[in-house]
Amino acid sequence: MQIKLIAIGKTDNEKLQALIEDYQKRLSHYIKFEFNLIPDIKNVKHLSETQQKEKEGELILAQTQKNDVIILLDENGKQMDSVSFSGYLQKHMNSGIKTLTFVIGGPYGFSENLYKRANGKLGLSKMTFSHQMVRLFFIEQLYRGFTILRNEPYHHR
Repeated sequence: MQIKLIAIGKTDNEKLQALIEDYQKRLSHYIKFEFNLIPDIKNVKHLSETQQKEKEGELILAQTQKNDVIILLDENGKQMDSVSFSGYLQKHMNSGIKTLTFVIGGPYGFSENLYKRANGKLGLSKMTFSHQMVRLFFIEQLYRGFTILRNEPYHHR
């Protein structure tokens, strides 16, 4: 199985980017991982929130395949602790799917078409984080999940 993370916009903070790259490297020891950044849409001043979400949704869907299992990182999604998340990953690996794709949306969330196409929603917290921080937090949780599955000492129970 491959895990893909798709996000809108670049990571401006160099320190955050370095941490993201560190966890991507760590994660590569466990699974094939791909992190795709979609550039911010230009001239959003002339677009409504709905139009912006629709354009972002089209760009996100263009990065996916028909058979991908798509999970939206959404504030209203199911929340779980790290051990449960590791089990969630294992369940998907056992299911025989080829690509598990997680998506971090733009500033206004996701389009209706993306919600309809998605196979599920996960929430990282009831708190609100910047889209750039979510990238780091989520990649770290992926790494933590795999260390839990391997009974490695990174996660303390």
